[in-house]
Amino acid sequence: MRSLNRLKWLHAFEATARHGSFTGAAQELGVTPAAVGQLVRSLEDWVGHPLLHRARSGKERLTLVSEAQDALQDITQGLDKLELGLNKLRGRRARSVVVVTASQVLMMNWLMARLNRFSEAHEAIDLRLNVTEKLMDVAHGEADIGVRCGKGDWPGVDKTWLMDEEAVLVCSPRLVPPKKIGCAEWLCQQKLIHDDTPHPGANFPDWESVLNALGAPVAKESGLHINATSAVILAALSGRGVAIVRHALVNALIETGQLIQLHPLHRWPLSWSYYLVTPQNTVMRPEVRTFHDWFIADVMAESTAT
Repeated sequence: MRSLNRLKWLHAFEATARHGSFTGAAQELGVTPAAVGQLVRSLEDWVGHPLLHRARSGKERLTLVSEAQDALQDITQGLDKLELGLNKLRGRRARSVVVVTASQVLMMNWLMARLNRFSEAHEAIDLRLNVTEKLMDVAHGEADIGVRCGKGDWPGVDKTWLMDEEAVLVCSPRLVPPKKIGCAEWLCQQKLIHDDTPHPGANFPDWESVLNALGAPVAKESGLHINATSAVILAALSGRGVAIVRHALVNALIETGQLIQLHPLHRWPLSWSYYLVTPQNTVMRPEVRTFHDWFIADVMAESTAT
């Protein structure tokens, strides 16, 4: 019976032998040096003797014992044969795939248009979307890359800052006369939509602080409470009331006139920002790197244009 664990051991051993270090092998395999070392030690335990001479000269250098040198060529040829077989299975129709994860509200209202532009520009790369409200375990391979909004303190991932965020006030254009867009008295008379979605550490404003900042009487607490940001946006679109939402999630709707931004001169900056996240200490595959770099350039170009 074949053991897949032994295949992993051999892969780590062969890469270590070529690079002469766990660090070089780890960079090639997209894992940590400690993980490579553990795989090689497992192989050594199985064969019953060391396969590497471990010497220190500044940093650890590794050389093969004589028995391992004799076996390395066969192991390398075997791994090459496996790679050849896999490529035959993929055939000419093989396509590169990047798995992207984000929350539903972010995907619908900010991310999808960008993903469409990327697909138009890179037809050979397929995007697979993992849309979920929980944080996908990017660090352990549940997705290749994620788009997150938060404080940026997620463990196990490398992050690239995209842009900061702020809260804005919006409602349907059917609800507000043009001359009332900046009127605090009109605002406090409207039904207020409360986003009860948790925003830990975001400094997300509540209606009491917003109305105080605008010098308006604090409204009654009997507004519409909703525990999902996507539903808050839908309620505002349908004219159910006025909502406080993250700007990036409604910017396209404001630009197309589906929503009106109230009191546009007032700012409510958040402590959250948008980031691209990838597994920590892992070398990105070429197609993931292409997506990563394109996405950053696209966001930067948009922010420069505005």
